[in-house]
Amino acid sequence: MKPAAHNNFMNRAPSWDELQAFLAAVEEGSLSAAARRLGLSQPTLRTRIDMLERSLGTVLFTRSAAGLAPTEIARGMVGQLGVMQTASDALVRAASGPQNEASGTVRISASEFVGAAVLPPILARLRVSHPAISIELAPSNASVDLMKQEADLAIRMYPPRGDGLVARKIGTVRLGFYAAESYLARRGLPHSVEELALHELVGPDRSTYDAKLIEAFHPALRGQRLVLRTDSHVVQLAAIRAGVGIGVVQRAVADQDPTLIAVLPQLDFATLETWVVVHDDLRRLPKVRTVFDYLVKEMSVFTR
Repeated sequence: MKPAAHNNFMNRAPSWDELQAFLAAVEEGSLSAAARRLGLSQPTLRTRIDMLERSLGTVLFTRSAAGLAPTEIARGMVGQLGVMQTASDALVRAASGPQNEASGTVRISASEFVGAAVLPPILARLRVSHPAISIELAPSNASVDLMKQEADLAIRMYPPRGDGLVARKIGTVRLGFYAAESYLARRGLPHSVEELALHELVGPDRSTYDAKLIEAFHPALRGQRLVLRTDSHVVQLAAIRAGVGIGVVQRAVADQDPTLIAVLPQLDFATLETWVVVHDDLRRLPKVRTVFDYLVKEMSVFTR
């Protein structure tokens, strides 16, 4: 009787709760972190994974000193489950709020810097104007796939591609060199690119895109030694503010900071054309259209 019951259990289709518990455990690397993410107790999460393993008839994790280690079978499941999770999240967002009102959840994708330094005050004003709309902000320098609804809206610094996408060019972001008062008090203000090349500079680490921008800007900066390297533009800004050295910042952000001083203000390091992008089908939803129009208006001011 027991073997028959076991076989019946193996034929049972896994539940979405079990699959979500598995995916969270893989991504978090521990049961406790996965349980916190899902708002579950650790025993409940462990039970769901046990049930998934029994229904699939396989082992999904091995324990090690470093935490949970997914098996080869488990690693093969992650990609498909990620697609399912994205679809599930998009479904929840689409169903949130009345369909004929600007109400519910809207997910925005933006670069790390825009998400941290540009959008927060804009979203604060949006919340005052439209309190029934909730925002999910996904700051990442990796592009999301709007066609697969990994986000509802995206702010991009490159021309959008893809059928069915609606894009509004909102202007050009200007980049320039800035330094903290404390740094300039110590090293002085350079008056030419050649003098700038002799200063302590903050810049990219492994980003080939940023490195190419430096190479294209001026021969004097090619191969220049950087005293602090990081591909995070948010960390670069923090380092510049702290007086580590001179670095590149979006002018609209830096010019609002009284602690930063423009270096060679007559020269733009680079310019970035900027778009707000949405899938045409989603733009028909009042909540998405409202956020889209709001971002276009507010970001247009930012990029002037």
